[in-house]
Amino acid sequence: MKTIITSIVLAITLGIFPTEKTIAQTEGGTTITVTVPVSVSEGTILATLQTEETFMQKGIQSKMGTIENGKAVMTFTGVQPGTYAILLFHDKNNNNQMDFEINGMPKEPYGVSNNAMSYGPPAWNEAKFEVKNEPIEMEIRM
Repeated sequence: MKTIITSIVLAITLGIFPTEKTIAQTEGGTTITVTVPVSVSEGTILATLQTEETFMQKGIQSKMGTIENGKAVMTFTGVQPGTYAILLFHDKNNNNQMDFEINGMPKEPYGVSNNAMSYGPPAWNEAKFEVKNEPIEMEIRM
């Protein structure tokens, strides 16, 4: 259990969720619109678009979504066809980092594409999805 918690802590502190709204995007491509239902209105949602090579590291794009009417909506643009995953968390106190309990458990809710939630850090094979040339809309729950 400590290994799982340590993996999550290390991944978050290595900058999975950078503070810039967009790290990299390519001309052309399509869009991925992510809706995140949220039960409280404080804070923001920080999300990052990942490839297998960047998974649990700094992603290729990151977005910050404000919470309005019980949800946050973010759109990744210029996404080229390929295989991706999205990681996100609810930054309740707007400090641009995930906060943890003393025992290493996250204080702030998080989510993964395909709503692949298991004990321990997210797994690429459970979170990945294919992008073609059509826009994608998805809901990610925390």
